[in-house]
Amino acid sequence: MTETRLNTLEETLTHQEQQISDLSEMLIAQGREMAAMGKEIAKLKAKIESHQEGAGDGGAANAADFAAQNKPPHW
Repeated sequence: MTETRLNTLEETLTHQEQQISDLSEMLIAQGREMAAMGKEIAKLKAKIESHQEGAGDGGAANAADFAAQNKPPHW
């Protein structure tokens, strides 16, 4: 094996090792971001559920009252 060919292989290996390291760091960062998003989604789901429970039947009654007060002119 010639010296230049060996140097080329060593350079290629070094670049590939750096790329693998960079990709590994990106995967770790994305995993953390996904975990944070999952927590945020869980919070939003809980908030939506609490609003839905708070509205209960009162939400339907309020909608009926609103509709009765805001009838279109042709009624």
